[in-house]
Amino acid sequence: MNIATTRGTAKGSNKSSMSLPNMLTYGRIAAIPVVVGCIYAQSILDGPLWLRWVAVAIFIAAAVTDYLDGYYARIWNQQSAFGRMLDPIADKLLVASCLLMLAADGIIHGWALWAAIVILCREILVSGLREYLAALRVSVPVTKLAKWKTTAQLVAIGFLLAGPAGDEVVPVVTLIGLLLLWASALLTIYTGYDYFRAGIHHLIKEDEG
Repeated sequence: MNIATTRGTAKGSNKSSMSLPNMLTYGRIAAIPVVVGCIYAQSILDGPLWLRWVAVAIFIAAAVTDYLDGYYARIWNQQSAFGRMLDPIADKLLVASCLLMLAADGIIHGWALWAAIVILCREILVSGLREYLAALRVSVPVTKLAKWKTTAQLVAIGFLLAGPAGDEVVPVVTLIGLLLLWASALLTIYTGYDYFRAGIHHLIKEDEG
């Protein structure tokens, strides 16, 4: 993994915070309280199961924007420092909020809680590393494997959000979601180590300096 020192944004890039890619990212963040609210109403307040399907539909739409914002930013040359900062934050907020709600819901329980803990701890670790390296003006690019990690997390959460509603259609929906959660946790560990290994020499150099 390469970590590069940067002194500015690419010349000619559209830095508008209201560009379409950034608007899609805002939409992903706005979807969070709706998804969490649907699961809360269904599980905690004993609402109808169809609320879980509403949560799944909104979650899928939010997850699709994770691909579309980067796609449009590239083809329309609207990549910006603000977008690069906000995009991974939106992903982390979506994943963390859903994991916490699913744990409160009881869908994630027992040993599966450790998979959720690993995912959340890794996100905190990488966020802290990014913040420290940003002060040194060192960029931390998102690797392809990290994108696959995010995809695995989103697919796992999608199955888990369906939960009992999905099990009424296919009895193994929750089980599949839990297995995918463990798979994404393993990817999370590897990518977290990859980020830490790539950034550790900057930390050591700073201490020696």
